[in-house]
Amino acid sequence: MKLQQRIELLEKLGFFLSENAAETDAAKQQAYIQNSWFIPAFIDLQLKNICSAFLQKEKLQQWVSHYHLDDNIGSRNVGIVMAGNIPLVGFHDFLCVFISGHQQTIKLSSKDNVLLKFIVEKMISWDARVKDQVAFAEMLKDRDAYIATGNNNSARYFEYYFSKYPSIIRHNRTSVALLDGNETAEQLDKLADDVHLYFGLGCRNVTKIYVPQEYDFVPLLKAFEKYGYFSDHNKYRNNFDYYLSLQMMNSRFYMTNNSIVLAENESPFSAISVLNYEFYKDADAVREKLKDDERIQCIVSKEDIAFGKTQCPALMDYADGIDTMQFLLSL
Repeated sequence: MKLQQRIELLEKLGFFLSENAAETDAAKQQAYIQNSWFIPAFIDLQLKNICSAFLQKEKLQQWVSHYHLDDNIGSRNVGIVMAGNIPLVGFHDFLCVFISGHQQTIKLSSKDNVLLKFIVEKMISWDARVKDQVAFAEMLKDRDAYIATGNNNSARYFEYYFSKYPSIIRHNRTSVALLDGNETAEQLDKLADDVHLYFGLGCRNVTKIYVPQEYDFVPLLKAFEKYGYFSDHNKYRNNFDYYLSLQMMNSRFYMTNNSIVLAENESPFSAISVLNYEFYKDADAVREKLKDDERIQCIVSKEDIAFGKTQCPALMDYADGIDTMQFLLSL
């Protein structure tokens, strides 16, 4: 397939996913039945973001023009190990390899093995040549290059197993927010999205906030009440009850609005239903420290990524700051 044909096919996919057809609804329901963290509202949100940020013809053309992409790229077979923490979390990797012209063999996570297969099958029904470019497999042996996403433990395995091949290996990452205490109600409302969307399971979710001394947490907890319905989700509620009990049994200070626990903790990583916080004296010093921290994917503040935008990455927003397209073009 020529580059322009691939772009037009992706544009067609965007139109199709925006239509919310009955067959798309069936795939979403199947994904939810398989993984109850993938509630329909969050699958819909992910599809909406993919369509608006990734599958617009003009944006795709601007993206490929940045790399001077043409029809002459050599074809390699790239193995992709995808994560499954949020719906279609590996779509951007799929998109990069597809638009580059390389072939790809994908190992899907057992937690998210419905939606991308549905999308690829739909694309094949429109153009059979897609079948020559995209395949799914449980084992990824003898590929020319690899892109693998996992936790720190699996990353060590990937680094050993794929050491002889060109590869991108992604580790655990998370996101944080740096507050000054003068945020508006609207900004706190959007921060609630950064914290809670996808139940906080994404690397772009805010799992820790940095706040000035004498920070007033009441407006923040009130803003977080928009996600109070999480307490009706069985798995989330089990996590909330467990971590709340830990705070109480260990006589640790905590705050809660009955759907999330705020706990003082130096770690940027927090458990499901928990938001860590830390006090600071010098905001600039904290920001500089965070920018050098390889564990941090996004920093939300008035000077960095805007409130409410962490889960809206653009085509040029690459995971771990590694330019996937440049990697693919170098093969």
